[in-house]
Amino acid sequence: MAIIQWFPGHMSKARRQVQENLKHVDFVTILVDARLPLSSQNPMLTKIVGDKPKLLILNKADLADSTRTKEWRQHFESQGIKTLAINSKEQATVKLVTDAAKSLMSEKIERLRQRGIQKETLRTMIIGIPNAGKSTLMNRLAGKKIAVVGNKPGVTKGQQWLKSNKVLEILDTPGILWPKFEDELVGLKLALTGAIKDQLLPMDEVTIFGLNFFKEHYPERLQERFKGMDLSEEAPEIIIDMTQKLGFRDDYDRFYNLFVKEVRDGRLGRYTLDLVEEDDGNH
Repeated sequence: MAIIQWFPGHMSKARRQVQENLKHVDFVTILVDARLPLSSQNPMLTKIVGDKPKLLILNKADLADSTRTKEWRQHFESQGIKTLAINSKEQATVKLVTDAAKSLMSEKIERLRQRGIQKETLRTMIIGIPNAGKSTLMNRLAGKKIAVVGNKPGVTKGQQWLKSNKVLEILDTPGILWPKFEDELVGLKLALTGAIKDQLLPMDEVTIFGLNFFKEHYPERLQERFKGMDLSEEAPEIIIDMTQKLGFRDDYDRFYNLFVKEVRDGRLGRYTLDLVEEDDGNH
C-alpha cells in the first residue's frame, strides 16, 4: 500500500494556529480514541507541544476494551503523562476533566499562590485528530451546544474560546491529521474505526485487517456475531464464505460494508486495536 498523503490546506493552517496559541494556554489537552491510544495521536502535534504540561484523554472509553485501557493508562502514567479515560457523553466528564486539570497544574498554582497570585482560571486547548469526539467533549464542557458535531471526519472548523466553569477555559482548535501515514497499519486502524474518510483505503484491505485482528484477539465475538464463520480459514476465504452465507451472492462490497459497520457500531463488543507493546516511545 502506498503512503497516504492527506493534508488539506486547513490542516496546515491549524498546525500554525496550535503553534501560535501554545503561549496562551497553561496546558494542552490531547484527545485520543481509547480504541487507538497510540494510532490516534498525532506525532507532529506532540512535537509542537514540546514540554508544555499535557493531559491525555482517552475518549470513547465505553467502546474500548477496559483491560487494555487500564494497561495504556498505566503505560502513559509511567512516562509521566497524566491520563484520563472518559466517555465524553456522560455528565461526570466536566468534573473528571476539571479535577485532572487542577491536579496537573497544582504545582504551578501553588508557586503562584506563594507569590500572592490567585490563579482562578486554567486555560487549555484541546487537540486531536478528526473524529476523536472533540466536538462532543467541547459541548459537554461548555454545557451547551457550541461545536458542530458531525460524523464525517473533519467537519469542525474555526477557533474560539469557551468557558467551561470557573476553572476551565478552552480554546477550540480544528481536528488535525498528520501529513501522511508512513505506517500502513496505522492507516488501517484509523480506517476501521472511521477516523479517516472511507475513500482513502480499499475496503477489502480494511476488512481483511479487521477480520485478522478479531480472529487473533476476540475470536469468540466473531463466532457470536457471524454464525457459521469458520475461523480456521484465512480472511479472504472467510469473506467469500460469509458473503455466500449471508445471501449477498458475489457482492463482496456488501460484506465489507456490513463488517466494518458492525465493528464501528460496537456490535462486536468493546475492542482496542493498539497494544501497549507496540509503543516505541515516539509519541
